[in-house]
Amino acid sequence: MIRAALLLALAAPAAAQAATLTVEGLGAPQPFDAAALAALPAATAGIDAHGKKLDCTGVWLADLLAKAGAPAGDKLRGPLLAGTVTAMARDGYRVTFSLGEIDKSLGKAPVLVATQCNGAPLGEDGPYRLIVSGDSRPARAARMIERLVVSLPAVPAAKDAQKH
Repeated sequence: MIRAALLLALAAPAAAQAATLTVEGLGAPQPFDAAALAALPAATAGIDAHGKKLDCTGVWLADLLAKAGAPAGDKLRGPLLAGTVTAMARDGYRVTFSLGEIDKSLGKAPVLVATQCNGAPLGEDGPYRLIVSGDSRPARAARMIERLVVSLPAVPAAKDAQKH
């Protein structure tokens, strides 16, 4: 019994490192593993979650979505501003952001996809956690994130589209 518990404890870090974050809604599902996330610019953010200070590292959600092919910067305009991304957690919790609010050229809500907090792996809060340091309370600091689902509106033909 003790040997089985020890084997499970030793396997847990390997399982956490093997975890993928899948981006859906931009064509074929795109899995991002630890190596793919490490290839993106590193970022840090912190929050106070239920009386516990979290200083976390990971990547910006905007960078991850741009790498997956989501419209960003000058390409995020007109009808595409109604686009959203929903983070789906293992426990069923869901959090939705507009693409405009997380875009670096538009929004003021940088969202971190954390891989570690306080210098340690996320453990039961993983494989990934969102950190929204601009929020007054941590309701959107969703933990156990496994999937990101991007929803883009239909874009009308160029002659019918309004210019903004």
